[in-house]
Amino acid sequence: MELISQHAKEIMEGCKERARDAGLRFQDDSLEYIVTNRDMLELSSKSMIPTLYDYWVQDVEVLKETGRYELFPSNPYETVINTRPPISFYNDNNPDWLNVMIFYHVLGHMDFFQNNLFFQHTWDYDFNSRALSDKRLISKLRSEKGRWVDYVIEFARAIDNLVDYFSVLSAADQTVSYKALSAIDYYFDIFLQRENRATVAEYVKQIEQYNAQVRDDPNDGEQNFLDEVKTRYAEFESLWHKHQEKGESADKIDLLEFLIKHSEFLNREENRWMKAVIEVVRNTSLYFQPQIRTKILNEGWASYWHEELFLTDDRINGHEVDFAIVNAKVISMPRVGLNPYALGMRLFSFLEKMAEQGRISIEYQLIKHKRSREQYDTVTGKGRDFIFQLRERYCDLMFVSEFIDQDFIDENNLFVAGRRINKERMTWQYYVKSRKAEDYRDMVIDSLYHPPSLEVGVTADNSLYLNHLFEGKPLVRDYISATMLGLEYLWGRQVHLDTSEPVKKTSGTDPASKDKKETAEQQVMWKRYRYTMHDRKLSKKELS
Repeated sequence: MELISQHAKEIMEGCKERARDAGLRFQDDSLEYIVTNRDMLELSSKSMIPTLYDYWVQDVEVLKETGRYELFPSNPYETVINTRPPISFYNDNNPDWLNVMIFYHVLGHMDFFQNNLFFQHTWDYDFNSRALSDKRLISKLRSEKGRWVDYVIEFARAIDNLVDYFSVLSAADQTVSYKALSAIDYYFDIFLQRENRATVAEYVKQIEQYNAQVRDDPNDGEQNFLDEVKTRYAEFESLWHKHQEKGESADKIDLLEFLIKHSEFLNREENRWMKAVIEVVRNTSLYFQPQIRTKILNEGWASYWHEELFLTDDRINGHEVDFAIVNAKVISMPRVGLNPYALGMRLFSFLEKMAEQGRISIEYQLIKHKRSREQYDTVTGKGRDFIFQLRERYCDLMFVSEFIDQDFIDENNLFVAGRRINKERMTWQYYVKSRKAEDYRDMVIDSLYHPPSLEVGVTADNSLYLNHLFEGKPLVRDYISATMLGLEYLWGRQVHLDTSEPVKKTSGTDPASKDKKETAEQQVMWKRYRYTMHDRKLSKKELS
């Protein structure tokens, strides 16, 4: 691994000037390294952070990817990490015209890292230096504690997706002052959702009732609504007071942080070194959280700019066809599956055009006539400003939920593909299942990162209690035993986990359904089960 040549660095600096002229913002300094494909394989196992701590899973990944590379050799174009200064890695045999394209893509990533608010907690430190310090700490502990360090890492990594990223993110925003939840906020944000387990229909109905009372009586409507709540739910007031005393957040609890603070086992003098290891795993997870949650936006933004800037760069004259071939491989939209580069880029281009024509407005949304919608154009000149605002304020879930609509689906000829078996040829057969925007949007949302939500507590006998807040997707049973084994070790006592699992309906449970064919979802019902890990033995029982 070595720094790029002065010739390539000069090309990069020229790309920076053109990118800044187009409106991108990023720090002046950056480091670019030339690496071989073999180097890429080793870096990828560490999520491209060269100084990340060593762990046996990384060696397994290197062996696996090396075997795959032997069968299917390929050249990765680039990768860039969100450090200070940003570090990017490039293949060692790229021609100049390809470097121009790749440099623009990297600059798009750098602009996104340094301006998107979901990365705000990473702006004030250099993770590469912190990772090096963590690596030295773990190496020192390994020399003292041996294999127990790797056991703790493995147990912590099994639950490193259960970190309260949004609390860390909100704490990083010094411009906003936070206050405890009011009684009405507690009712809607916690009581109805966690204590009462209200359905979506019931929740919406309650909001409508509250809005109606406040609208009819602006002065006392809210208090009258709360009085009705206290009459309907006798336990509401006591739970509200307990919430005020504890000062709990409406956000989910950070399980790793909970263990660090409350585990008697970890807080023993001889075991406190384990807390330092868990903290390393937790900080690493928090660093990668925004990248996981902005994959479509980040890659779409970088792809949008590498095409936009490359085509106007006079240094690539004569290589337009070469660019078209490479670019098509990056941003082509597959008929089956998802390409985050292509989807994100097309959404940015689509929304820029929509904002330019004034179609991001309530006036346009109220138009129902198809011809009138097609001809609507108020020439606002604000398209580019609008997508820069999206780059700053959105994550993938917000981006997809708000902007994938029927206009976008129709313009790009998108659809949800289904799969069925061809019994004659015994092969899979793909077909167009739906062209509706809501179905395509749901398919994309289902592919996004969404860790399970848990409530964490301690029982009377000091056992650790985890309550899985079920959202329609069960936990992966294959991982429950190993994860709870690690939790029992870190907690020092037995662990309980309540969760929901699908159970096939018994025949004849619904006489009305005998004459109609039920879907796969209708053929199952959900039941609550409690898993208990005690003395390294897992047991399971059904809850009433």
